[in-house]
Formats: sequence, C-alpha cells, structure tokens
Amino acid sequence: MKTQLFTTLFLGGLLFLVSCSNKSDYQPFVPSLPPITQTGANTFGCYIDGVLLTPRDGTGGLYGTPKGMKRIALGNPPNYIYNEIRIQDYTGETGGILKIHITDLHQNGEGTFTIRESNCEDGIDASPSLNIHCRIIDKASQTYKWYCSMENAGTLSITRYDYENGIISGTFQCTMQNRDNSNERIEITQGRFDINGYTLDETDFP
Repeated sequence: MKTQLFTTLFLGGLLFLVSCSNKSDYQPFVPSLPPITQTGANTFGCYIDGVLLTPRDGTGGLYGTPKGMKRIALGNPPNYIYNEIRIQDYTGETGGILKIHITDLHQNGEGTFTIRESNCEDGIDASPSLNIHCRIIDKASQTYKWYCSMENAGTLSITRYDYENGIISGTFQCTMQNRDNSNERIEITQGRFDINGYTLDETDFP
C-alpha cells in the first residue's frame, strides 16, 4: 500500500514538474519584418507610422479560418483588371489592415511605379490606379483610423513578376493621409512582399 502511494505521489510530482517546465519554455510568437526575397516565400511586412504590420491568421469563422494575406484578382488571366494584395493582423494588437491595389500588372511587369491617390476603397470600388489604403489603431485614442495614399507620394517596385509560376515580389513606401482629416499624415516604410499565388491559400500566418 505504501509502495502504491509513493508511486502515485512520485508520478504526480513528475507530471507537475513537466507541466511547469513546459509553461516556462513557452515562447509567444513575435512578428518580425521579413527579408526582401523574390522566391514566392509568401511573406509581407511594412511599418505603418513606425508600427510593424505583418499578416496574421484569425481563428474560426463561418467560412473557415480568416487568412492574414490574400491575393484577389478581377478579370481574365493573365490580363486582370486589377490585382489586390490584402493584409490583415487578426490576432495582434495593431488590428492592422493594408490593401495594395495594382492595375496593369501583366502589361507593366517589373519596374518602379508611382503610387496614386486612393479613395480608401477596395476591389471594384477602388480608384482605377496603383494605390494603397490601410487601417491602424491609434494608441492615444484607442480607435482605428483609416489612411489613404496621396497622389505622387510614394513608389512601388515590382522586383519579380513571374506569371507562369504565380510569383509577385516587390517593395514599397509612401505617404498616407487620414481619410477623415487630410491634415493628418503618416508614412509607410520598408514595405516588402513576396507572394506565390499557387501556395498562398495553404500558407499559415501565426
């Protein structure tokens, strides 16, 4: 009887120690700015007014797990009316959203292009030009604010466009103005993306 009691206490203590060890070893995921690549790595990152934004998946949802990064296209391939890169941080503190609306991608291919004024809409309602709009939380007021790209206030460089392999890579930076107060402006810096359209839906963004 004493032997059984000792064994039970020993195993219980061992499990407690293992549990404590696992908790102390746990390291929360910390997003970081990805390197600039052109391999279809399905990465994205930028700073919005100095705050890092990377794609992060949500949980649950009526139609499955909300994805942190999507590529949306309208029209007949390869001559799409537009390609749109949509980024959202579902699980971080920023609540960040960013959408890059790219027109004439197949016709223009690789190169550096001027970012135009955004009407802060996406998809078919967006301005028919290369433009960006985003949302980020304002820490002082704890409210979300929307910002729209300004005319001639930035550039986007397509560093690789490989339609056959589904790869779009590039970098960008621009000045944005508050949708509700044009006098309030912020900067998007160190923007980069490297997307493989064939594997993007299968990629997890923790």
